[in-house]
Amino acid sequence: MTSGLSDSIGFYVCGFILLLVCALKVPALVRRRHDMLLRAACVLLFAAGCLMVLAAPDSVVALNQFTGITNVAAPAVYLTTIAFSGASLLLIINWRPAPLEQTRRASRVCITTYSLALLAVIALFWAGDAPVEQVTLFDVYYANTPYIREMIVLYLVAQGVAMLTASILCWRWSKEVHGSLRAGLLILAPAYLIVVSYASVRLAAVVARWMGYNLDFLAGDVTRQLATPASLLGAIGFVVPLAGPRVAEIARTIRHLRQLNPLWQAVRDVSTPGAIRASLPWWRTPPAVLLTGRKTALYDAVHALAPYCDPAVREFAYDAALRDGSDESTAAITAEAAMLLAARHRQRTNPDHQLQATETGAQRGVDLVPLSMALASPIVRNLQEHYVPQQKAARHD
Repeated sequence: MTSGLSDSIGFYVCGFILLLVCALKVPALVRRRHDMLLRAACVLLFAAGCLMVLAAPDSVVALNQFTGITNVAAPAVYLTTIAFSGASLLLIINWRPAPLEQTRRASRVCITTYSLALLAVIALFWAGDAPVEQVTLFDVYYANTPYIREMIVLYLVAQGVAMLTASILCWRWSKEVHGSLRAGLLILAPAYLIVVSYASVRLAAVVARWMGYNLDFLAGDVTRQLATPASLLGAIGFVVPLAGPRVAEIARTIRHLRQLNPLWQAVRDVSTPGAIRASLPWWRTPPAVLLTGRKTALYDAVHALAPYCDPAVREFAYDAALRDGSDESTAAITAEAAMLLAARHRQRTNPDHQLQATETGAQRGVDLVPLSMALASPIVRNLQEHYVPQQKAARHD
């Protein structure tokens, strides 16, 4: 049975993407060749990429024709499947925190077991006889053929055991961690279970042939339905722990920028002699750089307002905040915000009338975010409505 290129294009796209990612990790592997976790990740990516390419129907036909060996694509797919399964288990073993000696011992057992399984597949295919080409239903077609039968069972059991073990390790580990790592593990665990189901369904179709029944649809239609979600969840499960911290950091940075926006809107027009403000377009500037630039500009503005800050304003706002029910720390931040707004008004309306330089909370290292959020306080708004007009009247008098 042959298949058109349209049936294989999805396999090729996924396979080449995985191989490309693997190639991008080669320089790191050269630098850290003794890093078992990185080696397992590279083997996993390489095996997964090769598996997707070799499992494509067109690749099966092409490989059989190129080598001149009927059904040689079957052991090739089995070998990459076993390598992928072993690498997945090896990756989880080295990824999960454990005593170094325990990790090394488990790694040696995994490598030895799956290396022997690879050699056994080659030996069994060489000893068996599979003269009729089968592109998609090789498992069930040769379910009763000596040696080929054992090869099929070996690859399905090796795959199922590795995936089941990896799933159990992921479930157990997920109870010990939090955040994006836990999310990734909770995605990987069912993904591995789907692969276990895949292997079990194919094995059930093989056993049915042994008993004289025909359940070939299990190895065909059913397993095809399981392959896509398993691949998708597996990819997401590995990406989430890697990308999660970075995404979370970007989200925190953007949240801080939004929280600083009220303070920025209040002091962005403050004259800051000697300070250099570089324009940072948001669409091509990393959020972390934007946040650093924004904080620098805010500190420059606060420093420029220091000579116009009136301690009397701070005391007035502090007492008002305490009377309003605020605790001392909240009242202090509210008072700082009120004093800055009053200083901004004084600088705008009477720039030559500087007071004795007053050290503001921001200059003392107070977090700018609470200071920015305090601008929404009713105390600050009331002060702007009543205290600033009093300043104007006093100036006119």
